[in-house]
Amino acid sequence: MTDTAHPPRAWQRMLSGRRLDLLAPDPADIDIEDIAHGLARVARWNGQTVGDYAFSVAQHSCIVADIAEALSPDASRQAHLTALLHDAPEYVIGDLISPFKAALGLDYKAFERQLLSAIHARFGVAETVAADARALVKRADRIAAFYEATRLAGFSVVESLDFFGRPPAMPQALTGSLEMLHSLPANQAEAQYLLAFRRLGGL
Repeated sequence: MTDTAHPPRAWQRMLSGRRLDLLAPDPADIDIEDIAHGLARVARWNGQTVGDYAFSVAQHSCIVADIAEALSPDASRQAHLTALLHDAPEYVIGDLISPFKAALGLDYKAFERQLLSAIHARFGVAETVAADARALVKRADRIAAFYEATRLAGFSVVESLDFFGRPPAMPQALTGSLEMLHSLPANQAEAQYLLAFRRLGGL
């Protein structure tokens, strides 16, 4: 029986004190420190990675941003910030693996896009810029996934080539990113994400 006097809660309380309505997210209720804190505690690959700690979405996001910058160094700061924020909704909805997202269908994707649009609005990323950067971010994301899969998640190179495609030769500029392909404690991953955000000129 449904309790009509108390409808299901659809908001998330943040440690900052903000309360984010997940069904109608207000950009004013979004804070980068909440995002960094949450993403640093969300495990990539459902936690099925080597290392003493979970490899976090915060670390993955920093790597994707670095790869996007190496692939397209002349792109705008907003475009590179889009790469860093590409998985930001996962600070409240978690990192669902791709097969499960497919099983949930398009409603989940629409929900995720609405939250990402609010995050873009909060940090001054124009939707036109985000749309233009989509192909770049997707390419960088697939490259990161290939290296994470083979170095952290137990995938063979053959499997990864099938799922993610052959990545380009990694430019020298990405050497530091590849060194990040080991798990960090959550507080270090959080600090790393905030540093990347500020470096990219986030508000």
